[in-house]
Amino acid sequence: MRSPAGAPQPRATASTDNPLGPDSLTWKYFGDVRTGMLGVWIGAIQNMYPELGAGVEDHSILLREPLQRVARSVYPIMGVVYDGERAAQTGAQIRSYHQTIKGTDAQGRRYHALNPETFYWAHATFFMLIIKTAEYFCGGLTEAEKRQLFDEHVQWYRMYGMSMRPVPRTWEDFCEYWDRKCREELEINQATLDIFSIRIPKPRYVLMPTPLWDQLFRPMVDAQRWIAAGVFEPAVREKAGLRWTPGDEILLRLFGKAVELAFIAVPDEIRLHPRAVAAYRRAQGKIDANAPLVEAPSFMAPPRDRRDMPMHYVPPRRVPPHKSLLNRVGSLIHTTFSLAGVRSPKADRAA
Repeated sequence: MRSPAGAPQPRATASTDNPLGPDSLTWKYFGDVRTGMLGVWIGAIQNMYPELGAGVEDHSILLREPLQRVARSVYPIMGVVYDGERAAQTGAQIRSYHQTIKGTDAQGRRYHALNPETFYWAHATFFMLIIKTAEYFCGGLTEAEKRQLFDEHVQWYRMYGMSMRPVPRTWEDFCEYWDRKCREELEINQATLDIFSIRIPKPRYVLMPTPLWDQLFRPMVDAQRWIAAGVFEPAVREKAGLRWTPGDEILLRLFGKAVELAFIAVPDEIRLHPRAVAAYRRAQGKIDANAPLVEAPSFMAPPRDRRDMPMHYVPPRRVPPHKSLLNRVGSLIHTTFSLAGVRSPKADRAA
C-alpha cells in the first residue's frame, strides 16, 4: 500500500529489485518520442555536472557524429526500463561502457564515470526528462504521479547494480537534491557550450551546399535551445546567460498544449521508441518473451576506428525481424535524423 500523499516515504527496499513493467508510468512516458524535444536540455544539464562534463570533453566524439551517437545510445538506455527480466543485464552492459572513462579535468580534479554521485546524476536527469516532458508536452502530472515516478526511478536505478548511496530517500529529498545541484554545483564548461552550439553534419549523399543545409536545420536546433531555456531551473538559466520572459513562458505552454493535442491520435508504434514497442508486445504475449531485443540499426555504429573501444555500444549486425508498416514508420521517425551523423570513412579520418 502506498503512503498518503504528502507523507514521508521510505527509500525503496530490496523488494523493488524487480524491473519496471507495463503498469508503470515510466513505461508510459520514457519511450515517448516527445522526450526528444528536450534533447538540448538533457545534453546540456548532464554536461554541466563537472565530472560528467570532463568525461565528455576527454572521451566523447559527440561533435564528430552528434545525432548518430545519441540515437545509438538510446537503445540500451531504453532497455534498462523496457527489457523486463533482462533489464539488469542491460544495466550491467551500460555500466561496463563507463569503466575506462576517467582522468583529470583542466582544473586538476580527478573524475571517473562510475563515481556513484556522477552516475546517479545522469540517471536523475533522465528521471527529470520524464517529469518535464510530461508536464510541458503530455498534459501535466499530479503530485501523486510525481511521487509514483520517483519510486519507479529508484526501482529503475537498481537495474544498474550501482551503489544506492546518492539516491534521495523521498520525493521531497529529491527536489532538494535537484535544487542544490542546480544552484551550487552545475557549471558552464566546454562540453555544455558544445551542446548549445551543436550543428547537424550534412550527409555525404545530400546534394545541396553545406551552408544551405545548415540554414534548413538551424530552426530545429534553435527551437530546442529555446525549449531548454524554458525548462531550465532559473539558477541554471542564469548560469547559462539565457533570457526568458513571461511571454516566452506563455508561448511555450501554448506550444506544449498544441503538441499534446497533436499526439492524441498518434499510434503507439509511432509515439514510442522501437525498444518500448517490443516490450509492450512481449508483455501482451504478442511476441515471445525471450525474443531478441531490438537493437540500433547497424548504420548507427560508431566510426570504425572506435568500435574496439569498450566505451561504445556497437549494434550487432543481424537481419531485423519482420515489422508491420506502423513499426517501420515508427522506427523511421525515431532514427531518421541520425542519418545526419553518417559520415564517409574519408570524413572520419579527417575528423
